Amino acid sequence: MVIFENVSKVYPDGTIAVKDLNLKVKKGELIVLIGSSGCGKTTTLKMVNRLEECTSGKIYVDGEDISTVDPVELRRGIGYVIQDIGLMPHMTVGENIAIVPQLLNWNKKKIAMRTGELLEMAGLPAGKYKHRLPKQMSGGQKQRIGVLRALAAEPDVVLMDEPFGALDPISRDNLQNELMDLQKKLKKTIIFVTHDIDEALKLADRIVIMRHGNVEQIGTPDEIKNQPINKFVKTFIGENRLSEITTDTSIEVLVEEPFVKVTPDVTASYVLEKLLDIGRESAQVVDEDENWLGMVLMTDIKKVSSEINIKELLRLKRRLYIEEATLEDAADILSEDDLPIPVINHDNKFMGVVTDNGMARLTISSLKRKQVG
Repeated sequence: MVIFENVSKVYPDGTIAVKDLNLKVKKGELIVLIGSSGCGKTTTLKMVNRLEECTSGKIYVDGEDISTVDPVELRRGIGYVIQDIGLMPHMTVGENIAIVPQLLNWNKKKIAMRTGELLEMAGLPAGKYKHRLPKQMSGGQKQRIGVLRALAAEPDVVLMDEPFGALDPISRDNLQNELMDLQKKLKKTIIFVTHDIDEALKLADRIVIMRHGNVEQIGTPDEIKNQPINKFVKTFIGENRLSEITTDTSIEVLVEEPFVKVTPDVTASYVLEKLLDIGRESAQVVDEDENWLGMVLMTDIKKVSSEINIKELLRLKRRLYIEEATLEDAADILSEDDLPIPVINHDNKFMGVVTDNGMARLTISSLKRKQVG
């Protein structure tokens, strides 16, 4: 269904995000791309719907070379779910789900039937939820609506970029179960990105472990767990990895993509709108080369003129260095303030953030592993 042939992505500054990727995703398969921040998993996903263009190689969807397809038309035929959901706040739940079918000129009756069908399938009765606004829904419900919107136009292929990463551990577990139930019924071809190994092992038909733009191993969850191909995979997956984590463990196991990341040329009003849309309190600011410039807080933005450049509000003190910081360092900072912690390397490259939700997920996973052991 989705085929990558010698696909590479190289950015103008020479950074190799993906190198010579060869991968065949079967029809009806749920395949998970996993690796630490910067490994190339999200870039790989975005090349499928041409939000990122590959530098070389070919990608085929249902036998068609996507480089020959108009990008807008391509995206309308592929479902796409992201972590920050992106629901239109002024539109009802039903209107949000109907966006792509309307663009495809479905008639009103067909759209209404499809919307109702999906809501019922997800345990959200249309009569109760269809006319609600996103702000009237919980975080888990909004993420569920994001999944339904991606399925609305009946795409064969669905791309999911850490769709449950912003949720608390209980909501995350519930939505994982719902996705598994939906997949049994619908048999979509799903490419799913995560940094959470337990999520990958739970959901995937096959797992693709990536590192520095390369594929380290492709296999079923059992193959990955029982037949790791090299030391890196063994360490990454290790059966007792989470139960052996201590306060001195590197924060690398917790680094994830931020909810909001912007460049320094934007205005305060632009960032405020993005934060309000997904209910977050902070944004990370990086330049075009992914150098970290600082973070900005909603509380600071609200105090200034809407047209002030965001770089005038940067905060620089809250950060950790990936080469040396430990889980204990992160826990100390999060105990004082639960805002995400920016993580950079000694070259000032932005690696991602550590969040209180991530710390909670790690703790729960560790406890579960100990109980099983």
